[in-house]
Formats: sequence, C-alpha cells, structure tokens
Amino acid sequence: MFTGIVEEMGEVVGKDYLGDFARLAIRGPLVTSDARHGDSIAVNGVCLTVVEVRSDGAFTTDVIGETLDRSSLGRLGVGSRVNLERAAAVNSRLGGHIVQGHVDGTGHVIARTSSERWEVVRIALPTALSRYVVEKGSITIDGVSLTVSGLGHDWFEVSLIPTTLNLTTLGQAEVGALVNLEVDIIAKYVERLLSPETG
Repeated sequence: MFTGIVEEMGEVVGKDYLGDFARLAIRGPLVTSDARHGDSIAVNGVCLTVVEVRSDGAFTTDVIGETLDRSSLGRLGVGSRVNLERAAAVNSRLGGHIVQGHVDGTGHVIARTSSERWEVVRIALPTALSRYVVEKGSITIDGVSLTVSGLGHDWFEVSLIPTTLNLTTLGQAEVGALVNLEVDIIAKYVERLLSPETG
C-alpha cells in the first residue's frame, strides 16, 4: 500500500524487452537506500517489485505485458522521469490517501491553466471510471495523491501547488501527456457492496 506522497523523481536508465515482459532499470537513490529484493516501489503509481538493487542507486523491476498495456509504463524510455514512492510503513503518517498501486486506467492532459503560484490541470476521464470520481474526492495521477477540484462528464481537474509542480513529473506533463489513474478504492468497495448481485 502507498499514500500517494511522491518521495523523489527518478530516471529510467535501462529498458529491455524480454519476450512478453520488460525489465526496467530506474535510478532513485532515496527509494533504493533501504530497498531489498522483493520490496514494492510505486513507479508513476504502478506497484512494482524490486528484482535487484544496484550499487549506482538504481533498481531493476520486471513489468508484464498487461501492465505495459494498461498503464503508461510501456511508453517510458531511457531518460524518462518517473515518480517514485516506497510502500508505506505501518507506523507512517497517511499524508495522502490509501493508494494500492493498481492502475485503473489512463487519461491524458487536455489543458493547463497557470496562475501566479499554482496550476489547474484538466485530464480526460475514461467513461468507465467517471462514476468513481467526485468533486473534492481523492484520485491518484501518476502516483500523486490529489484532490479533484473540478469535474465534468468526461474530464476532471486538479489544482497543483508549487511543491507538486516542482517535485513530481506532473509539473512537466504537457497537453497530450498520458497519465496513470487510480480511483479511490473506497468508491469501488461501496459500489460492490450496493450491487444487486452481492445482495
């Protein structure tokens, strides 16, 4: 489990396709400082398993074809910047919201509106996910826990403060950029509990 509070921006330093999966090498000195084989690290909001921790501050991870297809990870190349977060410790503060690292779908940036110190970013919302998104609710974009500040039929908006703009990849996500989306898990559980099939 994660909280959507990005610890550092890392960099993809290697990508090899090995049959039906890819092995990524990602440099992130902070998240690898105590990482071990088998640990979980969220990469742009996708929970991945550490295969090897290297001496150069990088770790390797295997990404199966389904994950490459359902997330933006398939588009990463050497030099791509990524948001990194280690799995939450039981005794840590929940600074964002409960994030599983299981991407529900992708959206793309359709507009950015700058203010003096912050920006409003509008993102296209897949129809299948729209019922889980509410104004002032939580959503995860590329691993960043954010509050929905505006909502339409097929889009939503988030307001990014300087910290988010400076310390995550969302500060550089241009119009057209593909982003990973994870909706609030609580909404999905409520839907399931209220479904006639489960009654």
